[in-house]
Amino acid sequence: MLADRVNTLIASRVSLAPMAGITDYVLRSLVREHSKNCLLTTEMISSEALTQVKDTDIVKRDDNHSPISYQLSGHKPKMMADSAEYLQRFADMIDINMGCPVNKVVKGTDGAALMRNVDLAQEIVRTVKSQITIPLSVKFRLGYTMDELNFVEYGQKMQEAGADFITIHGRTRSQMYGGKADWKKIAELKRNVDIPVFANGDVVSVETAIQCLEESQADGVAIGRGVLGDVTLISRVERYLATGEYLPPPTLEQKIEDMKTHLLREIEFRGEDVGIKFVRKFYPYYVNGFQGASRCRGELVMLDDLKAILALLDRILVSNSF
Repeated sequence: MLADRVNTLIASRVSLAPMAGITDYVLRSLVREHSKNCLLTTEMISSEALTQVKDTDIVKRDDNHSPISYQLSGHKPKMMADSAEYLQRFADMIDINMGCPVNKVVKGTDGAALMRNVDLAQEIVRTVKSQITIPLSVKFRLGYTMDELNFVEYGQKMQEAGADFITIHGRTRSQMYGGKADWKKIAELKRNVDIPVFANGDVVSVETAIQCLEESQADGVAIGRGVLGDVTLISRVERYLATGEYLPPPTLEQKIEDMKTHLLREIEFRGEDVGIKFVRKFYPYYVNGFQGASRCRGELVMLDDLKAILALLDRILVSNSF
C-alpha cells in the first residue's frame, strides 16, 4: 500500500525542504552524509523546462540519496503528469509545489497561486496521481493572504484528489519569509486530514524543531534554511527525536571546514568559475560568529581564485578572527 510506503519514506520524521537554487545535488549529498534516513527533496523543477530539456543536472542523484522526493512546479495538469512520470525513475516520491511565494512563479500561476484555484490544484493532483506509481505529496502555505487562510480545506481537497503526504509552511504567500511561522495553525490541518503532515518554517535548531512538533502536532518537520551553514542539523534533530541525545551545533572550525568541502564539491560539479560564484550565496551562513566576520565575507565575495579563497579560510581557522 502507498500509505505504508509513505510511512517508510518519512520514518525519520525529518526532511530536507526544497529550496530553489539551494538544495542542489551537492547540498543534498552533504546532508545525506550526516543523515542516512531523512527524506531529501530536490530544488523546484519546472515542468515547462523539463519538457524541453530532460538531460539536466537538476535531476542528478546518487544511489544513497534515497529516500528522495522530486519537486515539480507548474499549472498544466497533463504536462505536470508527464513530467512526474519521467521523474519517477529517479524519485521515491513526487512533490507538487503549491507554496512558492516568489513573484515570477506566482505570476505564472504556479506555486502559491494555486491556493487561489483549488479546482485546478485538485485536477493537477488527480492527473499526476493517475500517471505515477510512487507516492505523491503537495507543499503549500496557510493561504495566499491573512484574509484567505484556506489551508484546512485546501489540505482536505488535496487528500481527496489523491495526495499521500502534505508539507505545510506556516506562513501565507503575502508574508513571503517575513514574520514568524505559525506552527499552531498547522495543528488545525493535522486534525482534519488523515494523511501525514510535516511542518515547515523557522526550524533552525534542535530546540525549534522540538517546539515546532509540540505546537503543530505534525508527524515531522521539513527543514529548509536551517541547514544553510549547518549540514548536520537534520541529523542532530533525528538523533534527538530517536534517542533524546542532544548534539551541539558545529563549531566555527567545523563550519569553515564544511564550507571548504561545499565549495570544492560545487567546483567539481559545476566547474571552477561557476562553482565559486554559486557558493557565494552560502558565505553568510558559514562565515559568521567571529570578530571581523562581515569584513571577511566582503573580501570572500570579491575572490575568484580558489587558492586565495582557501587561504583566507585557513586564516580564520588559525586565529578565529579576521
